[in-house]
Amino acid sequence: MELIDRVFSIHSDESFEKTALEVFNFQYQHNSIYRSFVNSIGKSNPITLEEIPFLPIGFFKTHSVISCDSENVELTFLSSGTTDSTRSKHLIHSASIYEKSFEATYRKYIGNPEEQVILGLLPNYIEQGSSSLVYMVDKLIQLSQSKLSGFMLKDLENVLSIYNKALSSGKKVVIFGVSYALLDLAEKGTDLSHALIIETGGMKGRRAELTKEELHQELMFGLKVPYVSSEYGMTELLSQAYSNKDGYFTQPAWMKILIRDTNDPLSYVSDGKTGGINVIDLANIYSCSFIATQDLGKIVDNKFQLLGRFDNSDIRGCNLMIE
Repeated sequence: MELIDRVFSIHSDESFEKTALEVFNFQYQHNSIYRSFVNSIGKSNPITLEEIPFLPIGFFKTHSVISCDSENVELTFLSSGTTDSTRSKHLIHSASIYEKSFEATYRKYIGNPEEQVILGLLPNYIEQGSSSLVYMVDKLIQLSQSKLSGFMLKDLENVLSIYNKALSSGKKVVIFGVSYALLDLAEKGTDLSHALIIETGGMKGRRAELTKEELHQELMFGLKVPYVSSEYGMTELLSQAYSNKDGYFTQPAWMKILIRDTNDPLSYVSDGKTGGINVIDLANIYSCSFIATQDLGKIVDNKFQLLGRFDNSDIRGCNLMIE
């Protein structure tokens, strides 16, 4: 069985750790940037997950982080940002791996696209281009096979009309939205009480930053929804986690969150304690699967909660606001 097939066949903690160590060895051999980083801290022979070195996410801004020949790149995703020079770059060897990852996760946690009308309120991501989020939502829109599904830029007044048509046809409505666009809808008092709202973060300088709790409270009140979901994803990852009513995130079997000590990045804190989020995303097999993010969080009952960002990190579309 190919290594990527084993990634998507993980069924236990034991199989996750075994596969993760195999992915580490593959990336140590084929990813020169990661290999140099690993060698610099002298951790080239890990035997547990906790011993695997995590590449600081900032490397995606300054280097081509790739575990294959550069000519074998199908796509390049760029993060949202103010200038091209500060945008993270993720070189994608295989678009099909990304599609397999996000489709399986979406079906497990959100539902079957064929039974839904899916709307994308992501104007800034579309305007800047090369967005992994737009790519994902576009593919989900195609899978929905509904003429009502699509992206909304500035015609927010049409959202309610499409929503009502979708309900009349017996379809569930799912709306992916950047924070400021969803707040625009909420302030209009748009009743979307039967829709699932998935906020993807980001005021993009259009509004004052809110804590996630404040944001969700305003959206719940204005849109008349019982709760608001969130998507935890980023340019540097090919997998996502979703939050539900309790606000905690769950992730697919090939993705795992570890919480590092903020004062000692090579050690970890116990469950329930706050620290820096390290992500293992084994779908990232052809870039780097072990990433130390600039996000803060904690693990509770095998789920994780987002608590903000490190003070010196960029505020860009990673679905977080300081709490």
